[in-house]
Amino acid sequence: MTTNQQLELGFNGTQTRILGRRRETRQARAQWWFARMREAVENAIDWQAAAQPRPEQIWMAGAHRQFKA
Repeated sequence: MTTNQQLELGFNGTQTRILGRRRETRQARAQWWFARMREAVENAIDWQAAAQPRPEQIWMAGAHRQFKA
């Protein structure tokens, strides 16, 4: 049997409820958090990319052998 309705489960046969006040405080904290994140993005510094480093020549042991074709 299938249904398109949401299934709600509780513990020990009790229904779970979100209290109005608790929901308001969660929403207020979320609003505060997202306001701080928006502020951080607005105040972010736009960093310039670092210049490419100079090429580095390295010596590999055993790489001095010559290849003869």
